[in-house]
Amino acid sequence: MSQPLRSPPDFYAYPECRQVSDTGYSTPPANNPVVRGLPLAVIGSIAKSLNLVSGVLWNNAGFSTLRNIKPLDDFKPRYDPTVIPIPKTAPDNPPVADSLPAEETQSPAGHYSAAYYVSAYKSGKLTPTKVAQALLDNIESGAQHKVAFLQILKGEVLAAAERSTTRYKNSEPLSPLDGVPVAVKDEVDLAGYARCNGSPLQFSSAAESTSWCVQQWASAGAVIIGKLNMHELGLDTTNNNPTKGTPLNPYNTNYYTGGSSGGSAYAVSAGLVPIALGADGGGSIRIPSAYCGLYGLKPSHGRISGSPTVGLAPSTGVLGPMASSMSDLELAYRVMATPDPSDPTSSLFAHSTSSSQSPTAAPKVLGIYKPWFDAADASVLSPSRNALSHFESLGYSIVDITLPYLPEGQLAHAMTILAEISSAVPPSSFSTLTPANKILLSVGRQTPATDLLQAQKMRNLLMQHLAFLFQKHPGMLIVSPTTPNAGWHISGGKGDLKHGVSDANMSVRSMAYVWLANFVGCPAISIPVGMAEAKEGDGKVPVGLMAMGAWGSEEGLIEWGKQGEEWAWRKGKEELKRAKGWVDVVSWIKG
Repeated sequence: MSQPLRSPPDFYAYPECRQVSDTGYSTPPANNPVVRGLPLAVIGSIAKSLNLVSGVLWNNAGFSTLRNIKPLDDFKPRYDPTVIPIPKTAPDNPPVADSLPAEETQSPAGHYSAAYYVSAYKSGKLTPTKVAQALLDNIESGAQHKVAFLQILKGEVLAAAERSTTRYKNSEPLSPLDGVPVAVKDEVDLAGYARCNGSPLQFSSAAESTSWCVQQWASAGAVIIGKLNMHELGLDTTNNNPTKGTPLNPYNTNYYTGGSSGGSAYAVSAGLVPIALGADGGGSIRIPSAYCGLYGLKPSHGRISGSPTVGLAPSTGVLGPMASSMSDLELAYRVMATPDPSDPTSSLFAHSTSSSQSPTAAPKVLGIYKPWFDAADASVLSPSRNALSHFESLGYSIVDITLPYLPEGQLAHAMTILAEISSAVPPSSFSTLTPANKILLSVGRQTPATDLLQAQKMRNLLMQHLAFLFQKHPGMLIVSPTTPNAGWHISGGKGDLKHGVSDANMSVRSMAYVWLANFVGCPAISIPVGMAEAKEGDGKVPVGLMAMGAWGSEEGLIEWGKQGEEWAWRKGKEELKRAKGWVDVVSWIKG
C-alpha cells in the first residue's frame, strides 16, 4: 500500500489519494437458497421473532468477513461519502429556462420527448390538459399501467395541466419542462400524497410539503401525473411487490422491470411519460434503467436535495432522473439539481449547467478492471464490448485499472444499507411487511457496531483508492456492464408475483457493479447498448452499460451518455427498439 498523496485543493472533503494493492476478483459464492411461497412466509415469521435465526442468517451472508481484513486497521471509518467540487468561479446567475437543453421532437428511441410535447403545445396541436386527461383515463383503464402507480390525485393533475395550458395560450411557458407529463417514485414527498415507500407503512413528512427536487420540476411547469410503484422499502432489485402489485417489463412481461425504481422504469419504458424520478441506494435507478432500455443517472452523493424528506438510507441513497433519451435525462437533471439553500450539503454544490465544466477539453479515458468487467454473462459482454469499440473510435483511450476488495466492499455496502433501513423501521412494524423484507430487516438489526465501523473503514479505503485513480487519470470514467445479467426472469411465474420470493444470490449478482458508486458517493450513469435473447416469451431484453466518474463529474457522464446514445440508436449494429409494450399517448388524444 503506497503512502497517501495530497488531495486536490478544489474539493470539500476529498479523500486522501492512496493506492491500495490489487486483491484480485472472483464472483462471490452463491451460498443462499432461493425461497418462495409457504417456506418463505415461515422463515420470515421465524426470523422476525427469533434473534438466533436472524443471527445465523447474518453470519451466513458473510458480513463477519470484514473483521479479518488487516489493512483496514490503517483507515479511519468514513461515514459520509459526500465530496463537493469547489467552482473556480461562481456563476453570475443560476441557469435560466432558455439555457436548458432542447432536443429534436422525437427521441432516438422513438419516444415522445419533452421537446415534442413543448413543440406540440406551442403549435396548438396538443394541450397539457388534453395530454393529462388522456393519461389519466388510460392509466385507470389499463391494468399494467395502473399497477405502476400507487396514487394519482386527478384533481391536482388536471389543475396543474390547466395552468400550463393557459400559459401556452398566453405564450408564457415557464421552461422546456412546462406541461410535460412526469411522475415520481414513492420515495419522495409530494403535497397531498401519502408516502409509504411501497409498503403498508406511512413515512410522510410531518409538514404537508413537497421534496425540493420534485418542487423544482413543478416550478418549471412539469405536470406530475402521480406517485410510482417501488420495491417495498427499496430493499431489492426486482420490484416484486406482492402488497402493492408488480409492474412487468414492457419489453417482455416474463421479466421484472428491476428495482427498486420499477414503477419509474415502467412508466418511461411504456411511453406514459418521458421522464420519471427514481432513487438509488444500491443501483435502484441504474438497474431498472438497464432492464427497461432507459437512461438513468445516479448523481454525486448530496448534490440532489430531497428536503424535507428523510431518506431511509442516508449514506448510500440519492435521488435522480430516469428518461427515454439523454436530452430528457439532462433536462430533468439540470432542473432538479438546483441547489437547495436550506440544505447544508446541496447548497454547497454549484448550479448544474453545461458550461460549468468543459468535458470535451478533458482527457477521454475509460478505466476497465478486466476481471470484474469479464464476470458478466456472455449475452451482456458482447454488446458491452461493441460499445467500448465505438468509444475507442471516438478517441477514448482504455486503461487497465485495479479495484481492490470488491466482494468485501459489496458486503460492506450491503451491511451499511441494511443497518440504515432497519434502523428507520420499528420492529413492531415488521409483521406488516412482505416475508422477504421481514428477513432482511431482521438480519440488518443484527449488525454489531464494531462490524458497522469496519464497513465504514472499507468505504474509506475504496474512496482513497479511487481518489488515487482519478488523480492518476484525470477525467477517467470507470466502465462496466450495469448488471452482469441481461434482465431478471420471473422464474417462479405468477406464484412469485403473488407471494414474493427471496433470491439473495441473484440480488447480490445483479448489484455486482452498481453498489460501488453508492458506497463511495461517485456519480454514475447507465445507458442501453444492446439486446439479449429472453429465457421466456416474445421480445428480447435490453442490456445496459455503466460509467462511474469522479465526484462531481456529471458533465462528463452526460457527454459520454450522449455519444453512446448516438451510436446505439442511430449507428449501432445491435438492434435496439422501443419496448413491445410501448403505448402511443398521442394516438389516445387523437382517438
